[in-house]
Amino acid sequence: MSVGVGVVGLGLVGGSLARALQAAGVPVVATDPVSGGEARAAGLTIADDVAHLAANRPDVVVLAAPLRAMRSVAAELAEALADEPGWDPTVTDVGSVKGPVRDAVAEAGLGERYVGAHPMSGTEHSGFAASSAELMQGVPWAVTVTPATDPDRLLQVLRLVTGPLGGTAAVLTDELHDEAVALVSHVPHVLANQLLGAVAGAPVRDVALRLAAGSFRDGTRVGFTDPRRTEAMVTENAAWVAPVLRLAARDLERLADELDSNAPTHWFFDRPEPVRDRIGRAGTARVTGLRPGDATGAAGVGAAGTGLDVEAVPLTGDWPAELLSRCTRGAVVVALEDGTALLR
Repeated sequence: MSVGVGVVGLGLVGGSLARALQAAGVPVVATDPVSGGEARAAGLTIADDVAHLAANRPDVVVLAAPLRAMRSVAAELAEALADEPGWDPTVTDVGSVKGPVRDAVAEAGLGERYVGAHPMSGTEHSGFAASSAELMQGVPWAVTVTPATDPDRLLQVLRLVTGPLGGTAAVLTDELHDEAVALVSHVPHVLANQLLGAVAGAPVRDVALRLAAGSFRDGTRVGFTDPRRTEAMVTENAAWVAPVLRLAARDLERLADELDSNAPTHWFFDRPEPVRDRIGRAGTARVTGLRPGDATGAAGVGAAGTGLDVEAVPLTGDWPAELLSRCTRGAVVVALEDGTALLR
């Protein structure tokens, strides 16, 4: 008899995902050589290893191992599949970089089963002890595809994200995901580390830390993430992170030169205005509008009476390409209903 989801890796994200699925009533079996005992004590069903997890024949297997362990974990899963004839799980993951994960999964012979996924949620802490169901409930996900992605497997992942997890899903290519998260996740980690490093090497360090308040706390929070985890994330996405860092370095050099010469600097401080405006409007919508997973079945109807429109895309024909096209322009899937995907 199969269970709903198998989770391989129970760190912050994998542990939070397993907890959230269990809280939503989804049968979960998980494995982790380090934190398995701790997770079992917390009430999760734990398998001794990937082979024992496979014996439970979950419908979906989530690879939640560290990025640098992904190749070995994918190979373990491939071996377990060979020992379980007739078991046909969809394979997904929670990695913060998608291109290298797809390569690892394909190398293990699991490419036809794979749908990439990345929950945009986390903290600066690490390990199962820092995990919580709330961290994975109602959060935005990226779900990544190629032209060869099996639509039925994509549907499984979308149902999981928008159903029991109550999240939204942006259907993207690996490349678009990696480019976007370089801007909104990976480079912020680098800049937080730079700021912490600047303070660490300053002769007034101790005085500065005594005076540090909200702006320093907010600007450096992710700098307290395990440095090896951050390093792996950034180096695995180097092709997209490096150009953004070069642009930032050029802008900061120009700003420093203009400060030295008492030249105008408004270009630097005014340039973010379109993003400030959009985030400000989105914040209002989050307060008064559609929660993840809430929707109506009618295209163009204000969801749950909020005035926010949702649009129904029939799950017929080449619907994955249609979702990809719409999500590339900024839409997200909020629910699946009656043979349609609801987007806003």
